[in-house]
Amino acid sequence: MRSIPARRPIVAALAVAGPLSIGVALAFGSVHLPFEEWLHALAGQGSDTAREIVWGLRAPRAFAGFAVGALLALAGALLQVLLRNPLADPYILGVSGGAAVGALAAMLAGLAGSLVHASAFAGACAAALALFVFSMRFTGWNIHRVLLAGVGIAAGAGAAVSLILTLAPAGQVHGMLFWLMGDLSGAEHPLTGWIALAAALALALGLARQLDGLSLGPLKAQSLGVAVGRTQALAFLAATGATVSAVMLAGSVGFVGLVVPHLLRLAGFTGHRVLLPLAALAGGTLVVFADTLARAVAAPLEFPVGALTALIGVPVLLVLLARLR
Repeated sequence: MRSIPARRPIVAALAVAGPLSIGVALAFGSVHLPFEEWLHALAGQGSDTAREIVWGLRAPRAFAGFAVGALLALAGALLQVLLRNPLADPYILGVSGGAAVGALAAMLAGLAGSLVHASAFAGACAAALALFVFSMRFTGWNIHRVLLAGVGIAAGAGAAVSLILTLAPAGQVHGMLFWLMGDLSGAEHPLTGWIALAAALALALGLARQLDGLSLGPLKAQSLGVAVGRTQALAFLAATGATVSAVMLAGSVGFVGLVVPHLLRLAGFTGHRVLLPLAALAGGTLVVFADTLARAVAAPLEFPVGALTALIGVPVLLVLLARLR
């Protein structure tokens, strides 16, 4: 494990990269703004068009993207310690699959906008309720049943999504695929995502000491005085809430919840009091940078943000794994 001084440059780099990603997202997009005009718009001056581009279009999307990445990375960090599996990610619970079924069913019915979000929320809540019912018994909480129930729900949701895509008219399939691969174009109200992030992060940080013990195994944690069942239930609640909130904002943005916490652990951050906020910061930064590339690299075409997060994250993870080997 690396010493604390050796990890300080990583913390400093993330502290700079987070605000920088927001600034880059406000500066670049499908419409080019000269630097002086962008500065005036940033200060609330200049033309109405420039101000609308910066503050009406780019800013809500950038802040929503940061909240989405932070929520997914936080959920991934919690699930990896809960399941004691570095390959666990927020979508293993099947909640995002339920949201996908709800959203795509609404699109198939011809609904749009807030109705799609409401349908996605209903699907996510139904999946979370099913996960809770099938994973609980009178004997109490069992994390293995949680995993098995989540895999089963995710598989069933995947089959339903395939059926909906098969039945959908060709004109609707493109929008459905963008939602499935992550799309921030409709994220106009990021405040709800930030409220969810603050709540999930506060709950998770309150469990940081217990999570450190839980990472040693449930028996060892219990011998250290950790209330294992209560800690697992609250961490599961935080991870589920974070996942649902992220999916509501941007659809299924993959890979962030898997790679970001894993990279931080490989870099030596094992204490959850430090790992959890760093994961949120790194996840938000990754999604904002990826979404900026998705909007600007082939303008006026736009790529799904989930595809860009994978293209950025996979090589970084492979390089780091090769160096550690």
